[in-house]
Amino acid sequence: MTEITDSIDVPEPGTTQDPETEKKPRRGGKRGKKGPLGRLALFYRQIVAELRKVVWPSRNDLITYTTVVIVFVVAVIAFVSLVDWGFSRLVSSVFG
Repeated sequence: MTEITDSIDVPEPGTTQDPETEKKPRRGGKRGKKGPLGRLALFYRQIVAELRKVVWPSRNDLITYTTVVIVFVVAVIAFVSLVDWGFSRLVSSVFG
C-alpha cells in the first residue's frame, strides 16, 4: 500500500521511499562556501534571469489597460460619492 505525502516526486519502479535509507544532502560544496557578497550577487543574477522571462505588454496593450483602470476608478469614485451624498441627505433629514 502506498502512502500519500506532500511530495510530488514519483519514485522509480523497484525502489523504496524509506526516509531512513535515503542519503542526506551534504552541506558545503559550491553553494555552502559563498559569503554574503556571493549570495547577494547570486540573488541579483536570479532577479535578472526572472525579469528576462517576463512577457511585457506592447504599447497598445499598456494604453488599453491603463484606460480601463482609469475609467473603472472614476466609475467607482462616482458611485461612492453618490452613495455618500445619499446617506448624508438621509442622515440630515432624519436627525437634522
